[in-house]
Amino acid sequence: MNTASGFSDPLVTDTPLPFPELCARIHDRIRTFLDAKNVSDRIRNVQAQTRISLDVIGEALEQYRLPELSLSYNGGKDCLVLLILYLCALHKKGLAQIPNPSSNIETAVQCVYIQDAHPFPEVEEFVVRSSKIYSLALLEYAKPMKAAFADYLKDTPLVKAILVGTRRTDPHGEHLKHFDPTDSGWPAFVRIHPVIDWHYVDIWTFIRFLNIPYCSLYDLGYTSLGGTTDTHPNPKLVRQPSPPHAPQTCDTNGTLKSKFRPAYELVDDYEERLGRDR
Repeated sequence: MNTASGFSDPLVTDTPLPFPELCARIHDRIRTFLDAKNVSDRIRNVQAQTRISLDVIGEALEQYRLPELSLSYNGGKDCLVLLILYLCALHKKGLAQIPNPSSNIETAVQCVYIQDAHPFPEVEEFVVRSSKIYSLALLEYAKPMKAAFADYLKDTPLVKAILVGTRRTDPHGEHLKHFDPTDSGWPAFVRIHPVIDWHYVDIWTFIRFLNIPYCSLYDLGYTSLGGTTDTHPNPKLVRQPSPPHAPQTCDTNGTLKSKFRPAYELVDDYEERLGRDR
């Protein structure tokens, strides 16, 4: 898993921390981020969005008991930011100590992972590793989304609301609110959208400032992750060709650089899905 600059040490390590300690560390890191002064306009905007998102999650935690809440998690950048914010909110509300009765792991985070029909190995690996690091109680479904949610609600009958990392510029995201019931014909639950008004650059600013580990595909030019049959590096991130006979350049690890620049160098929201066929 990869990290970037912001804080000098990674937010989490490969050795899972006790869940309450993990949430406390994340809360302290976000509080330091929110308290930062004399920052750029971009950082200031992300600070504002972070406060709004934490308020939305706080409202969800007031409306629902933990067994009634779940989080949709597929290892992508948006749901990763959502997860970090959720863990922060659990600590703030004093809920990080509640154990899951169905597991020996102390966790308050129920998650559903709807796997793509043709998943990337890198995504699968990141989901597994991050689930261990964040102590997620994750159930996985390899089927279309509507059927997957129907099965998930059968398997977790207490769940009434699911936090989702959808943003305004995602397909079907334009008119969503922070709290929305599912559409007619879909399994019935409330969709909660804490990061709905975040921009693409906001997501990456948060991830990189807080030094959050993320899926390795993002360093290879992928900006929106689907499956292997419909997802490609974003053409807007292709590197300019080197002059003839120029030496090949390597990254700091000594490996050849990708033909594409990393995802966090993209700026325009509406160019995010140019690497997707659907």
